[in-house]
Amino acid sequence: MPRPPIILLAGGNASRLGGGDKGLRLLGGTSLISHIIRRLGAEGSAFVLNANGDPARFASLGLPVIADEQSTRDGPLAGILAGMVWAASQDPAIRHIVTVPTDIPFVPVDLVDRLLQAQTNSGAEIICASSGGRRHPVVALWPVRLATALRTALHDEGMRKVEQWLGRYRVADADFADRPVDPFFNVNRPEDLATAEHLMRQLGSLGHNPPEN
Repeated sequence: MPRPPIILLAGGNASRLGGGDKGLRLLGGTSLISHIIRRLGAEGSAFVLNANGDPARFASLGLPVIADEQSTRDGPLAGILAGMVWAASQDPAIRHIVTVPTDIPFVPVDLVDRLLQAQTNSGAEIICASSGGRRHPVVALWPVRLATALRTALHDEGMRKVEQWLGRYRVADADFADRPVDPFFNVNRPEDLATAEHLMRQLGSLGHNPPEN
């Protein structure tokens, strides 16, 4: 069975960072997206970038870029749907996708394997990552077969909240340690970039390759 492709969700407008593409902001001289690709690349999954607008701005990454079906800024659910549709078009044998926002540079290196294991153990339809007692609903394993239902919820029902969509299905969590650094620390504001730089230095002094849960 093919491994779930990783859909990098880059559809946000980074308003709290002054606009532009959050995933292209630099951390330690490297874009946030590149940090994520480096950390997850060893698992062997394909990467696809979900972003709207001119895809040429991501050309240096060398990734396929897929846009939302509608250009109405429908939030992460639209990116999840785009990923499901792309996966089904590439290979009918792909049963799941994994979504990861482009602002979590310390994402666990074994994320996909841990999500798949939690799905096997629980039998739940959707698996979300969690840490420190908190669920991260956009970091998740999704069945591709839910694409039609998600399209209906988005386009016909006007659904926008990921948590509302999760409420319709059996959901389980794959829990990750949040020490020495929460692997799902996300960069939303300029001060978060400064914090991330500090965390990278801290992890380096502890001998960590930030952080491998």
